[in-house]
Amino acid sequence: MSRAALLVLADGRFPAGGHAHSGGAEAAVKAGRVTDAASLETFCRGRLHTTGLVAASLAAAAALGADPVALDGAADARTPSPALRTAARRLGRQLLRAARATWPSGELDALAREFPKGAHQPVVLGLAARAAGLGPVDAAYCAAYESVSGPATATVRLLSLDPFDATGVLARTAAEVDRTVDRAVEAARSVVECGVEVLPAASAPLMEIAAEEHAAWGVRLFAS
Repeated sequence: MSRAALLVLADGRFPAGGHAHSGGAEAAVKAGRVTDAASLETFCRGRLHTTGLVAASLAAAAALGADPVALDGAADARTPSPALRTAARRLGRQLLRAARATWPSGELDALAREFPKGAHQPVVLGLAARAAGLGPVDAAYCAAYESVSGPATATVRLLSLDPFDATGVLARTAAEVDRTVDRAVEAARSVVECGVEVLPAASAPLMEIAAEEHAAWGVRLFAS
């Protein structure tokens, strides 16, 4: 496997569209739930252990070769908010475009035909990792880290937060990212024998509600 490929896939400059999404941070900032580095850290930890765990598990399972159609259905079932489902598919479509251009793959081509409007982003991420010669751990790390780095980066823009403080938040959550990846990969390996039902379904109801409210805003900085 190529560690350089992992760096390309995880690079914030990879044209996958993530820079336009705040991971729920914009709604949290407006609601007063994220106001500084300490509250951002709390938000990121919560997102890591819910949305991040689910996304990492889906990505790891896709990297292992699990049926992407079944995984996409599992992602839908674990995303109650229509606004978040739409965002996940938009991100998946953009990521798929970038991945197909970077690592041509029959599996990625088949996914594009199956989901012309976009598959869920973690499923695409897992297949992209697979096409790049990476494994389930790599895919899970990309998903788990993205679940905290996205809100942290967005909050720097939303609150004019010191970038050093935001980076400190990411450093302090690093050990939890490791543990989340371990849980995700373990669950993903069980999919082969037990089906997608064994994947984590950790929920964040407040984030789902906030996503619906955010989607109705007339003016916003981020798409989600």
